[in-house]
Amino acid sequence: MTSQIEHRLPQERRVVTEIPGPRSRELQERRTGAVPPGIGSVLPVYVTEAGGGVVVDVDGNSLIDFGSGIAVTGVGNANPRVVERVRAQVERFTHTCFMVAPYESYVAVCEALNRLTPGDHEKRSFLVNSGAEAVENAVKIARHATGRQAVVAFDHGFHGRTLLTMTLTAKAMPYRAGFGPMAPEVYRMPTAYGYRWPTGPDNCGPEAAAQAIDQIGKQIGAGNVAAVILEPIHGEGGFIVPAPGFVRAIADFCKANGIVFIADEIQTGFARTGHLFASEHEGVVPDIITTAKGIAGGLPLAGVTGRAEIMDRIHGGGLGGTYGGNPLACEAALAVLEEIETGGLVERAGWIGDTMLPRLRALAEKHDVIGDVRGRGAMTAIELVKGGGSKEPDPELTAEIARRCHAAGLLVLTTGTYNNVVRFLPPLVIPEHLLVEGLGILESAFEG
Repeated sequence: MTSQIEHRLPQERRVVTEIPGPRSRELQERRTGAVPPGIGSVLPVYVTEAGGGVVVDVDGNSLIDFGSGIAVTGVGNANPRVVERVRAQVERFTHTCFMVAPYESYVAVCEALNRLTPGDHEKRSFLVNSGAEAVENAVKIARHATGRQAVVAFDHGFHGRTLLTMTLTAKAMPYRAGFGPMAPEVYRMPTAYGYRWPTGPDNCGPEAAAQAIDQIGKQIGAGNVAAVILEPIHGEGGFIVPAPGFVRAIADFCKANGIVFIADEIQTGFARTGHLFASEHEGVVPDIITTAKGIAGGLPLAGVTGRAEIMDRIHGGGLGGTYGGNPLACEAALAVLEEIETGGLVERAGWIGDTMLPRLRALAEKHDVIGDVRGRGAMTAIELVKGGGSKEPDPELTAEIARRCHAAGLLVLTTGTYNNVVRFLPPLVIPEHLLVEGLGILESAFEG
């Protein structure tokens, strides 16, 4: 399936120095004197250009991109449609603050979110800067609308690094460690992690849902819960696709008890999984959906979209922010949505998954250290274990596989609660030959 975009950069892997190269190493030395070590980088190569399926560094290396800036540049870096609209907007004006003097593009983005997110009910949307800010606002809205305080999140979930969102996040290191005390009235429940469920993946969905619902009743009381927040695919937790039936059971429980069901689609949204939104795979309609990452082609933008009867309860001035819905980012978002539609990127994400998953499963047949292969569309992963029948996580091997890929010119990301998952998020516009070449590099990395 060929992408319709004509790429500005040569779509080729080119390794001309060791990675990182000498110029990148020089810049890394400068960085250590200016930037705190708490800001990490997966691969310290310093980028000069990127587009299509490649990232070019200051040393002239061209790496195949299987990361998309953590699912942000789905339509490709410097996508021509995005560039054209942003360039035209920056010449008109760069900021007024929508709360001071509004502009049409903000309204147009909200109209699009209302139309495209799951469900045909009446909706309202507003725009903020980041995924964490979207989640904070979604919880704030749910608490105000229900008059309740408790919020339920799940094992292996990730929702951000601010005080509330890191409280919602399940992983201690590096996200929560040393940053307490956490926000109050947040409770965590088991999720449907099929690969690691004690009675196996076939039983996982209904059993995990029953456990979560039972614990909510015992520990909190359903009548005290304002919101349940769930990623349709757990992102930073390891690209865990919840076992069948789990998401639907949780959503039904929320509906039966007047609880706001929030779908965190920040990493899964905008065609990434082979549907426009991953909730569609589960056949559920969230009360509130949070979006970010892939929404604006690399510019900072996030959205909160919810049922009108919930969103309209908030008093004037209760929502907003100085930079939320910046006009440049809004124009970029409108371009992204045009690109997804005209470029058939929902279907292309499905094709990427259909190309990658069989190759990854074949690789797992050869190497028993690959304990699980999972994902949907262009959001796939492999979980690495000690092998020999053991499911013990192997973070050291995971880091080594990533290092070998990087050295060969393939940018991959690691993730997971146990730091033992290699995840793949190629741009939806990646040329077929680069996708295939990247998979070959990954296969070679397992040969040593």
